[in-house]
Amino acid sequence: MEQLNRITQQPGVMGGKACIRGMRVTVGMVVGQIGAGHSVDEILADYPYLEREDIMQALRYAAWRAEEREVMLTTT
Repeated sequence: MEQLNRITQQPGVMGGKACIRGMRVTVGMVVGQIGAGHSVDEILADYPYLEREDIMQALRYAAWRAEEREVMLTTT
């Protein structure tokens, strides 16, 4: 997987959710904004402390997580 150096997870920040550069902006919030029809430029205008690459990495991270598979193991 490509390095996602702008995505951070810290237990004390937003409950350990994946965030942008340690800020209190979660990947889920960014992806939710895109899903709601907001453009990257609109998000950047609403959150001036974000950079275009922050949003691109959030989308790549979400895509990577969506591709993960959980395999349930049987217990005996």
